[in-house]
Formats: sequence, C-alpha cells, structure tokens
Amino acid sequence: MRFILNVLWLVLSGFWLAVGYVLTGLLCFVLIVTIPWGRAAFRIANYALWPFGRTVVDRPGAGAPSVVGNVIWLLVAGIWLALGHLVTGALLCLTIIGIPLGVANFKMVPLSLMPLGKQIVDLP
Repeated sequence: MRFILNVLWLVLSGFWLAVGYVLTGLLCFVLIVTIPWGRAAFRIANYALWPFGRTVVDRPGAGAPSVVGNVIWLLVAGIWLALGHLVTGALLCLTIIGIPLGVANFKMVPLSLMPLGKQIVDLP
C-alpha cells in the first residue's frame, strides 16, 4: 500500500513540491552563507518525493544554532513552502483518492517551517 500511495503522491504533488525545495536549496547554495539551509532543503526534497513509510524525528544534539537557523528559515523561505503544502493538501483533499495525500501534505507543514534539527527516518 505504501508503494501505491508513494507513486500517486509522486505523480500528483510530490514532484512539484520537490522541485520547489530543490530550487530553494540551489538558491541557498549560491549564496554560500546559507549552505546549511540548502542541505536541509535537499533533504526535504528527498522526503517530498517519497514520504510514505518515512517519518520526521528530532535530531539528537540539535541545540540553539538550530533554533536560530529555523527562525531565519521561517522568515526567508519556510512560510512560502508551508503555503505550498497547505494549498496542495487542500486541493488533494477535494477528491476521495487524494485525501491520504492531502493529509501527508499537511504533515509536511511543520517540517517546511522548521527543518533544522530534524531527521528523516524509515518506519519499521
């Protein structure tokens, strides 16, 4: 079932959300100082391509620098990426088949707002 949901996700929204994260990551790498946020954007892009069967957990050892970085991310890119997830999730929830995909989009909103200090792990 995870495979089917992941394929539907990839076709209906995952590809475009991943493209948004990759573009954000590339912009962060071009600006050099923002490379840590670029790495986080690429990590989320990977998660946006294939989210079912994986989850987001807090990374051990993430402290004050992650908090400061998350505040900067929130102001620069996080709000716009979270809005993308909200809009895509709402559109997917308009159909019966899209409801699980919309819920998955809503679950990605916190990650898109505060990506630093998080880790994506496979579910057992």
